[in-house]
Amino acid sequence: MILLIAGLILFLGAHSMRVFADGWRSDVIARLGEKPWKVLVTIVSVIGFVLIVVGYGDARTAPVVLWNPPLWTRHLAVPLTAIAFILLAAAYVPRNRLKARIGHPMVAGVKLWALAHLLANGTLADLLLFGGFLAWAVVDFMVSRRRDRAGSVSYPEGTLSRTLLTVVIGLVAWAVFAMALHTRWIGVSPLPMPRGSAMPEAAVGQPAATETAAPPGAADSPR
Repeated sequence: MILLIAGLILFLGAHSMRVFADGWRSDVIARLGEKPWKVLVTIVSVIGFVLIVVGYGDARTAPVVLWNPPLWTRHLAVPLTAIAFILLAAAYVPRNRLKARIGHPMVAGVKLWALAHLLANGTLADLLLFGGFLAWAVVDFMVSRRRDRAGSVSYPEGTLSRTLLTVVIGLVAWAVFAMALHTRWIGVSPLPMPRGSAMPEAAVGQPAATETAAPPGAADSPR
């Protein structure tokens, strides 16, 4: 659990400089330069990510169950994670209406991804991991939108065709991950089992598999 906590501190901390230490961040960039700063943030983020993966994997071998989520939370997680992938795509597809409206779609996607996983999982490690990402995303999104309003930042108006393309890309990416990659990489299917079918034993040690799709990421968050 210590590795998981350390990884969260490093990874989320590296993506929170503009939220909690914008002045210090600007001073360091002025001394080191933009490129060395990005390299430093990347190194810290990679180390944090590795610690999260290792720490969460270790925690799953001896889970501390806090609650047993009802089956409906797994059903709810399916559309939530699908929308999260659409928001991820919106961060990269130019001139789509989702980014024009939301401003920071990837951070919004992280919020939905974390919420979906927090609802559908009930161990202490899940609470730390997904609760940590959810808290970070909520604060980051609020601060980023406030900064946009203060700086009169506007985003280009999107087109219908680009918006539809964003939705298609997001749904295809979600389908590939949910139906194939998640089970292969995580070892648990994120899709609810049909009524009456046998539920596989969850990797976290709960009565049923409760994990859903992997995070869309936080690459567009201010650093």
